[in-house]
Amino acid sequence: MTTVLMRKIRRIGGNSMHPTEVIELIIVGVSLVIIIILSFILKGKWRKVGWSFSVAILIIYAVFYIVRPYWIDYKIEKKIDLLVPHLEQQFPNEKWKISTVPHREDGYEHLNPYYIGVIFENEPEVTYHYWVEAKNNIYQISYSTTKHGDEFKHEK
Repeated sequence: MTTVLMRKIRRIGGNSMHPTEVIELIIVGVSLVIIIILSFILKGKWRKVGWSFSVAILIIYAVFYIVRPYWIDYKIEKKIDLLVPHLEQQFPNEKWKISTVPHREDGYEHLNPYYIGVIFENEPEVTYHYWVEAKNNIYQISYSTTKHGDEFKHEK
């Protein structure tokens, strides 16, 4: 059912949505429908409370949905700020380029935006992927390459 719903949403909206976003939308939509139906059953003051509650939920979700990409960008920048000193300490006198997942573009919804890619200048065919939790919790989790062989200069 979720696959069918996602296809319909893609056709209607043009942009594809991440499955998590579809699930959130379904949960919020069903919750709003239930609250609105209950509001019709209730009388007087409680009807107004139900309507107010449903409007509040709708506004909160809309703000959350609008702010989320900016919040992800902010967290990624904070993680990069923690990663750069770590790289400077681990690989002094090296130059690198940092890449992140373009999570706002179509085709990248399935990728984790918090994986940070590092391409070293003296090893441009390898991208090392880092996971940053905190200042002292930085992990090199994987690498991707077109290079054949087992020797990687920056593998941990």
